[in-house]
Amino acid sequence: FLSVTEDLIRRRAEHNNCEIFSLEEISLHQQEIEKLEYLDKWCRDLKILYLQNNLIPKIENVGKLKKLEYLNVALNNIERIENLEGCEELRKLDLTANFIGELSSIEALNHNIHLKELFLVGNPCTQFEGYRQFVVATLQQLKCLDSKEIERSERIQALQSYPEVQQKIREQEKAYLLQRAREKEEAQRRMREKKVKEQCRKESKLGFDSPDSLEGKENHQAEGGENQEMFRTVEDDDEEDRRFWEEPTPYTPESRLETHRYIEEKRRAKENVRESKRREKPLRPLVTAEGKVLNVNVPKLHFSLKDDEENNQIVLDLAVYRHLDTSLLEVDVQPTYIRVLVKGKPFQIVLPEEVKPDSSSAKRSQTTGHLVVSMPKVKEIILAKQKVSTSIKHSDCNTRQKNARRSGQVEKLEVDPSKYSFPDVTKIIQEKEQSGQGPIKLQPGKSLET
Repeated sequence: FLSVTEDLIRRRAEHNNCEIFSLEEISLHQQEIEKLEYLDKWCRDLKILYLQNNLIPKIENVGKLKKLEYLNVALNNIERIENLEGCEELRKLDLTANFIGELSSIEALNHNIHLKELFLVGNPCTQFEGYRQFVVATLQQLKCLDSKEIERSERIQALQSYPEVQQKIREQEKAYLLQRAREKEEAQRRMREKKVKEQCRKESKLGFDSPDSLEGKENHQAEGGENQEMFRTVEDDDEEDRRFWEEPTPYTPESRLETHRYIEEKRRAKENVRESKRREKPLRPLVTAEGKVLNVNVPKLHFSLKDDEENNQIVLDLAVYRHLDTSLLEVDVQPTYIRVLVKGKPFQIVLPEEVKPDSSSAKRSQTTGHLVVSMPKVKEIILAKQKVSTSIKHSDCNTRQKNARRSGQVEKLEVDPSKYSFPDVTKIIQEKEQSGQGPIKLQPGKSLET
């Protein structure tokens, strides 16, 4: 049987950052749960618990949830109300479409003094004569039963006729329990017959594969009987399905459980057939026997392969599904090709130039979800981003810089004097013109004429 697991609760507690000790609300509907356990130990603070549409036969292991206010166990296999006395704050209980026939078991809900709403629609007990009067008189704290408000006058009338209604309910309960005992015996008998049929089927298969029948089997295959055998197997399965679904059975917890297990068995059988076909199908070759890498696109995805000359790299844009989990992608970059596994399906393409696998990077687009792989080329091409001046001074400057590098000198910044002008501090004071050269000599004074 399937029970509540810690992994299941954590996956269902995403709204609480996967923390279960402080969880106040959880939905475990349609999880094929057959046994209710561990919740009272792991989630003590639960206030709202959804367990509808499972296969739970008994209410258990929720009595320690002191803060539980709403419990929904609709569409299960529950036959009586029990083990809810410890849920002190329980205000709403939904038991729609179960198999509760022991109506007197609702007396256990008298301990839940805060219970205001109760749903029992679709249970066998709702067919009892005096069902509503009995519930209204028994649970006086209720305000609403089966989506219908309980009026004060209705409760007074129910209390007045309570002894008679209680006697009728007890008699109908007794008859129902006898019927349920017969239904359980019938279900056990059917299970025994089913096991005998399965055993006979297995023995017949073993008999067909025995050494005595090998010759007949070989002749059958030689006549092309494989297809006929497969066709007959499919026909047998269809006949089995038809008999199972057309056979009249009472609606009981046992029949509901049997139906669920039959569907689950058929689903697993189909998965096994599909898996075996997948294994039998030969894998598509990615590299030939001669070592030639092939272009393969098994996932059938759109893609674009661009040569980014500005950054000297090759960029692959693969249009993977937007909501695909990145953990399902595997990227393998090689010098001459790239391979991407998308959910195990290979996409492979040969690159036009050799690339550097160690320097490659893969990212997911946040808008489209595409996989973008950037692969730098092995051949480095340096492109000039600025125009180089053809002046003689620039060429001289470059020549000096190259010579400085070669000689191991420190490279210094040189400024183009044509673009930047600085004052010549050496000529701040103007010099007097001198006609002669050499040291300055004193000139003789002019002689006075007589």
